Amino acid sequence: QVQLVESGGGLVQAGGSLRLSCAASGRTFSSYVMAWFRQAPGKEREFVARITGRGGVTYYTDSVKGRFTISRDIAKRTAALQMNSLKPDDTAVYYCAAGASGGSSLNTYDYWGQGTQVTVSS
Repeated sequence: QVQLVESGGGLVQAGGSLRLSCAASGRTFSSYVMAWFRQAPGKEREFVARITGRGGVTYYTDSVKGRFTISRDIAKRTAALQMNSLKPDDTAVYYCAAGASGGSSLNTYDYWGQGTQVTVSS
């Protein structure tokens, strides 16, 4: 069992930066793929980025490449999403997720956080 708690959301102007954090509990944290998804009002939840277990291989959706960076600290049981050059289109609730097989689809993740709001003003 893994519990996830996100933090770090907030209101920022376009072009600004935010760093989201995800604190995880559970003995098998290091073996899980960690990911960030987001859901804007009236839209479906979408994949943003993921990072594999100990190998730390990262994948990003095209719209955030070069602006967002996903990372994890195995020892501290945390994952993070550094978001730079934010745009109004990045406004959404951001969710941390963990999964044994973790791809780009929601159904490949077994555990989810409660979400944190990110609002980017123009």
